[in-house]
Amino acid sequence: MSEGTMQRRAQREQQSGRRVKRLARVLVCAAAVPLVAAGCSSDSGSDDGKDKGASASASKSASPSPTVRAAKYGKLPEACTVLSKKTLEDLAPKAKSGKEGNSDDISTRANCSWNSLDNNGVKGSQFRWLSVSLLRFDSDTTRGPADELAKKYYAKQVADAQSAEGAKGTKSEPVSGVGDEATAVRYDLKKKEGAFKQQTVVARVENVVLTLDYNGAGLAGDKTPSADDLMKDAQKAAKEAVSSVTEANGTEKEGGSPSGSASKAPSESASKSDSDKASDKG
Repeated sequence: MSEGTMQRRAQREQQSGRRVKRLARVLVCAAAVPLVAAGCSSDSGSDDGKDKGASASASKSASPSPTVRAAKYGKLPEACTVLSKKTLEDLAPKAKSGKEGNSDDISTRANCSWNSLDNNGVKGSQFRWLSVSLLRFDSDTTRGPADELAKKYYAKQVADAQSAEGAKGTKSEPVSGVGDEATAVRYDLKKKEGAFKQQTVVARVENVVLTLDYNGAGLAGDKTPSADDLMKDAQKAAKEAVSSVTEANGTEKEGGSPSGSASKAPSESASKSDSDKASDKG
């Protein structure tokens, strides 16, 4: 074989070897591409999961469940027991017992009334009517804290007393030392039976509103009672009734230091329908 032929063969083999190496590299890369792609796809899915989890966690922390300040008082005393025997003898001496009003939930609303008629025959009679109504509010995440709801109802009760139908000579004044806030409203009422002197004391202690109505009249020619005396008795009775609320919830009488706290978790037991049912007078 000639030298030229041998050189050409060597060149062809060298070129063929280079083509084989290039082909091998292409095949390796081609085989590697799905693996890389698969790895990327797997990593991408994992990242998506992490992103979604992080997003959900961030959303949850950014939108916490709403909370509201809990009500301080969780129950009411029995309405017919909020006044002592001595107080009842002073305000309604001829009342045999209190008449408890109807309530669908005595822990939320309660009332009691007393009728007293001191009949002196031809000399006339002295009539007294006393009523105590209690309404307790619970905190609600939609409507707000219990004490704020009680404040609104307290203002409504005062306004209702000030605008009573047929009232003459209406006067209002704040009352100190009775709950967290209290207002006394007085006016005259002319009825066929005689001239009635009406006294209303509305008081709020935390999340409970108390409305005390007291009126008196001299019938069949007897003298009309003093409005000042009636108001003095009404305010004394209202203060005693407020103390009964605090005692029923494990705290000392007005002016004393708390000996306990009856907190109640937010609920809707004092619903809007309860607050709309104003205590009936009479």
